[in-house]
Formats: sequence, C-alpha cells, structure tokens
Amino acid sequence: MVDVKTILAKAIEQGASDVHINVGLPPVLRKNTELNDMDFPVVSNEHAKEIVLAMIGPERYKKFETERDADFSTMLDDGHRFRVNAHYQKATIAISFRLISNQIPSIDDLHLPPIVKELTDLPRGLVLVTGHTGAGKSTTLASMINVINAKYRKHVITLEDPIEYALENQMCMIEQREIGFDCPSFAAALKRILRQDPDIIMVGEMRDLETCRSTVTAAETGHLVFSTLHTINAAQTIERIIDIYPAGQQNQIRTMLANTLQAVLSQTLFRRIDQPGMIPCVEILLCTTAVRNCIRENRIYEIANIIETSRKFGMQSMDHGIEDAYLAGFIGREEALAKSTNPGKMEKVLKPMEQQTKRQPVAAATE
Repeated sequence: MVDVKTILAKAIEQGASDVHINVGLPPVLRKNTELNDMDFPVVSNEHAKEIVLAMIGPERYKKFETERDADFSTMLDDGHRFRVNAHYQKATIAISFRLISNQIPSIDDLHLPPIVKELTDLPRGLVLVTGHTGAGKSTTLASMINVINAKYRKHVITLEDPIEYALENQMCMIEQREIGFDCPSFAAALKRILRQDPDIIMVGEMRDLETCRSTVTAAETGHLVFSTLHTINAAQTIERIIDIYPAGQQNQIRTMLANTLQAVLSQTLFRRIDQPGMIPCVEILLCTTAVRNCIRENRIYEIANIIETSRKFGMQSMDHGIEDAYLAGFIGREEALAKSTNPGKMEKVLKPMEQQTKRQPVAAATE
C-alpha cells in the first residue's frame, strides 16, 4: 500500500496543483487544469480510510464519520503544505488535496491591476475577493496581506478553514486561527474577535447569516476586513449577501453594505500560454458614491454598467481584464472567448488587437 506522502511528493515533482483519491481508481493529479492518472495502484476504501485517519487522528475521524465531510490541512516533511477535503461518495471515502505554495506570490507576480495594491492602504471597510472554488481567492488575499505586512505595524487576525498560506510576522503581528482547531466556527470566532484588538481581520469565507452579520459589523466598527464568497461577479456578490438576510432585515443590510463595502474583486483563473501555470483575470468594483447609492436604493442591476464606464477610476469588467491578459500574451484566444461574459463582443474586440499587434491567434497552451 503506497504511503500518501509518496503520492503527494510525486505530485509536487510533476508540478500538480491538486491530487484526487477515489476508491476504485489510481490517484489522479491536476496539472494546468488537466486531470491525469498517476502511476500508482488503484485505491481501496481501507487505504483511503487509513490516509484520512493518519492525517486527522482518531477523535476527529469519529466526527468525520458522523458529518461525512472534513476540511483540514497537512504538511510533508519538506515543508510543502496541502489543503485537504475528505468526504464520502457512493459510501466510500474520497479525498481532494490542493497544493499550497510555500511562497506567497506578489501582486505584481500575479499580474493583478495596480488598484489591488492600493486597496491594502485602506484604513477601514470591507474588501471582498470572490470567484468559484479554485479561482485563487486565497492566494490573492495572502498577497494583499503580505503587502500590508511589509508596510504597516498592524495587528492582523485571520480566520481560516483550514489555514492555507503560513504568514510570517514582518512589520505586522499576525495571528492565524484555524476553524476546528483554534476556534469552533467563523461565527464563534467573530463574536470575540473585537476583544482581541485587531486592526485587520481576514475571514476565510462568508458562508452563513451569522458570519456575514459579524463580518459586516466588524467593518462597521472601523476595522479593515477582507473576506471571500463563491460568486462570479460584483453584482451577484452584493445580491448574495443581501439575500442571506431575512426579508425584514434586507433594507438594513443594504444600508450597512453601502456604508462599509470598499471593493469587490471577482476573479477567474486562465491557463497561461507564455509559460506553465495559471493567471487570474479580475472584475473590479470600487464603491464610489454612485455604487453606494445603487446598493442603498436596491438598483444592483446598474452596477455592471457603472463598472463598464468607470475604468478611469480603476474599475474594470471581467472582459477588460481578459482583453488585457490576451494583449499581453498571457492567455490564448480560445480560452479568452470561452470565459468571456459576451463571447460575440469579445471576438470583435480581439480581431483588431490581432491585426494591430500582428499576433497569430493561439488556441491552446504550450508546455
């Protein structure tokens, strides 16, 4: 029976971002968005059980058997860390590993727009980074915290499930609390966090009403708060937060959001064609007076148009981000069209770009 550390070490060697273990199949790795079988034997349910038990211990394993789902992290002897989700499917155990880089990339390395770095200078308010699972939200947040860590003497507290990037104290004093180990839940930790004298709070995910309420309240009380949601654009993000609240409280949360929200970054990862790896493209909403009025007056449908017409202020639509990445030679034409919000319009935009730069359309990534 192959040790899980051997499987994970091999995945690192092959440049994988994820590893999946499912009963009845050999381990599978994901590299540059594509799944490939690894050269290991088929996994049995007993083997999968032993892998999970070794990582979380007997006490947490009993809870996993009851809840049928568990999030945690694990580390290899060489320091490489993985975010892990263990769950059941068809009455057998399945495990997903996400490699967490030892090095936090800079905002410049991620090729994020300059306005993202400027958001780290905010004294207070709520900044949200959104996107689907695996869109790089945690990496963007860690990069932003690192900018603050290099510039300011601040007390930073993060609430994570699980802890992903290990943040080292530089200028800042940083506390990282892992849900399930250091505190029972996001909501429970947020109830007491204001007594811990934080300047900056990072909430791993606004996943329920109580967490949303506590996160917005923390921003209202003069703290700079970062968090994430699984939403695909700024307008949907605002609607999601409002919809979490009961109908009788939605006018109140609109007012609170209008007063506290500073920015929403909604990102998607694209496969790079200039080198192996991925690159984020982002939609950026900045909360100007016009945006705050839209939130307060429930005119969320106007936000997309405000973003489209406010690029001079640092806002950008997802399609503008895609255009910039394509023009810079980072992403291919096929994926730019596939992930655009309006492929027909995007195709009309890319054609003049190709003619102007004399660039040949690129359909797929090169290794």
